[in-house]
Amino acid sequence: MAHHRKLVGLALALNTGIVVVEAAAGFQAGSLSLVMDAVHNLSDELALIFLFLSYVVSSGPSRNMLRTANLLNSAGLIAMSALLLWYAGSRILDPQPVLGWVPAIVGLAAAAANWGVARCLLAPSRDNPAVRLAWLHNRGDVVVSLVPVVAGVLVSVSGQPLFDPLAAALVGSWILVSTLREIAGSHDELLWPEKLVCCHGHGR
Repeated sequence: MAHHRKLVGLALALNTGIVVVEAAAGFQAGSLSLVMDAVHNLSDELALIFLFLSYVVSSGPSRNMLRTANLLNSAGLIAMSALLLWYAGSRILDPQPVLGWVPAIVGLAAAAANWGVARCLLAPSRDNPAVRLAWLHNRGDVVVSLVPVVAGVLVSVSGQPLFDPLAAALVGSWILVSTLREIAGSHDELLWPEKLVCCHGHGR
């Protein structure tokens, strides 16, 4: 349990760095695709905070905290991706200047950091369905974080800022669809993770 707590804590620290760097760089560079990825990781951040607290405040993961983590991870992703999809649409109609090299470099760093987060969550995910949900999301984040990289390269090469909001729309759509699919496939485990824990013989 203590080993898992340290791994989740390390994952939280790495994810915090991703959010801060991507958000700051995205706003400075005018890159909506980078901001979109930062928001995606911010939703993971909220879930990781509650997952870490669930290991700290009790001898085992608190059911209420696991439930809260799942809800934040899912509802937050849906709400924020829908909002940013609307904003991406407005940027497609009215493109704004983008410093293409910034999302290219920061996106590569974010992909590497997301890989590190997923590695940290791998072992705890085997005993905890809520951590498994976070692990699945962060594993997918490795690929998602490469979208701003592609957009940044295309903007730099072509000089067309339109590629950035198009990439942001792609990321937002992927987040929305994958989250809804995860919710549809989770059945009771999203709100009642202890059912899955008990069924697998890992009840605390």
